[in-house]
Amino acid sequence: MDKETVQETAPKQGKIRELEEKLIRVRRVFTVVKGGRTIGFNALVVVGDKNGYVGLALGKAKELLGAIKKARRKAEKAMIEVPLRNNTIPHKVVGKFGGAQVILKPAAYGTGIIAGEVVRAVVELAGVKDILSKSLRSNNPLNLAKATVNGLNKLRSAEEIFKLRGKGGKGGSEDS
Repeated sequence: MDKETVQETAPKQGKIRELEEKLIRVRRVFTVVKGGRTIGFNALVVVGDKNGYVGLALGKAKELLGAIKKARRKAEKAMIEVPLRNNTIPHKVVGKFGGAQVILKPAAYGTGIIAGEVVRAVVELAGVKDILSKSLRSNNPLNLAKATVNGLNKLRSAEEIFKLRGKGGKGGSEDS
């Protein structure tokens, strides 16, 4: 888990921050060719700043370090913003991808991260400190990680919802 300063390409440009990475899964794969088998590697990496931004990607290469570097670069480009409220998520959400389904629920202060290994890695790097989760159906690490990111991407803050509805409220637009 190394830290690296990265120039952000997300909405708030010019902001420099520390990103951490976690290697979720490494897989050795073989391609059958005329002369035998060639070996390759897949690396599933999640990166985040522990302050509301997280990204996930799969890198493939002939060498392990090459796969990890590719995955990290792709994950930095695929970062999403996660709205946080008091170290937890604003509301319950269900993330789906492939055969995997992940339920994410906000938790009270001090609960900690109640989640499996893959979901824990993603929400930790997103900056969530208190959350309850349940993985349903598939236990494939790639699908679980993508379902978690899908769920985090569906989250909306109260201000965003007020703005969408055209209502006044905390931070909402009053000109409706």
